[in-house]
Amino acid sequence: MATLVFVAVLFAAACHAGWNALIKVGLDPLSTTILIAIGAAAVSLAGLPFAGMPASAAWPWLIGSAVIHLLYFAALIESYRFGDLGQVYPLARGSAPLMTAIASTLLIGEHLSLLGWTGIVTLGVGVLLLSARGGRDIMQLDRRAVGFALLTALAICAYSVTDGIGARVSQNPQSYVLSACWSPTLWCWCPMGCGAIGRP
Repeated sequence: MATLVFVAVLFAAACHAGWNALIKVGLDPLSTTILIAIGAAAVSLAGLPFAGMPASAAWPWLIGSAVIHLLYFAALIESYRFGDLGQVYPLARGSAPLMTAIASTLLIGEHLSLLGWTGIVTLGVGVLLLSARGGRDIMQLDRRAVGFALLTALAICAYSVTDGIGARVSQNPQSYVLSACWSPTLWCWCPMGCGAIGRP
């Protein structure tokens, strides 16, 4: 089981990096994001009949997760509009685990071992050093890209904690995850997402 989980996490990481690259190099970041969200929704909705529905106690957390994901996509699109993939992605994904570890410790009483904290801090420092290069000179980092990347990281932290709690109270984590995967399609009808944020 441990090997299966490890392989699944690596596969998920590869997929995640891949669709972030698509957002950056695609014809239009907003259109690419919407297409990816619709694809994720189609797969998750197909699996829901087999997984069932999460308990009613999880729905407030699902709604909260959907709202946070709107902020996440908006910040991610803007960060790639101003910054390089090699700068934005490591900064957003490298700082998010540390934010999440701190938030989960303070808000829901999670406890990490010293080894766990050491691993998270080491990972964060490593990817932040990668971001400092980011295809640009370290003295020429785009402040707007950095700001939106950090806002993206904050959104990642927020939905990670929210979904962690929601999955626990759902009594059906698989169903919760599938339900959460179609929430980003709300982006398609969000005036902010399809309007000001989506314009070059």
